Amino acid sequence: QVQLVESGGGLVQAGGSLRLSCAASGRTLSLFAVGWYRQVRGEREFVARIISGGRTVYADSVKGRFTISRDNAQNTVFLQMDSLKSEDTGVYYCRRDSYCSGSACHAGAWGQGTQVTVSS
Repeated sequence: QVQLVESGGGLVQAGGSLRLSCAASGRTLSLFAVGWYRQVRGEREFVARIISGGRTVYADSVKGRFTISRDNAQNTVFLQMDSLKSEDTGVYYCRRDSYCSGSACHAGAWGQGTQVTVSS
C-alpha cells in the first residue's frame, strides 16, 4: 500500500504563497491520479488533481492561483498556492485516488494532512 506524507503547511499572510508537498512510499505515485483536498468546518472538498498523463483539474475556487505538479524522480506531488486568501485556510490532504486494475478496484489512500492558515 502507498504511504503519503504531506508537508509545507504553515501560517501565511493573505496574498502570500505556500508550497505543499506529498511524498509517497510503497508505490510509484506517477502511475496514479493524485489529488489535493482540504477540510474546512468538518467537510473535505476537492482542490486539485493530477492524473498519470499529466492532465490537471482544479476547483473553481482555486483556479488561476494554485498549481499542482509532480516530480517523478522524487515520487512527490506538489501544490503551489499563490495569492492565498483567508478562505483557503484548512487542513490539506493528499490522496492517491481510487483506481481499478483488472477486475480489482482499490480505495483511495489519504495522507495525514498539513495545516494551512491564512491570516487577513
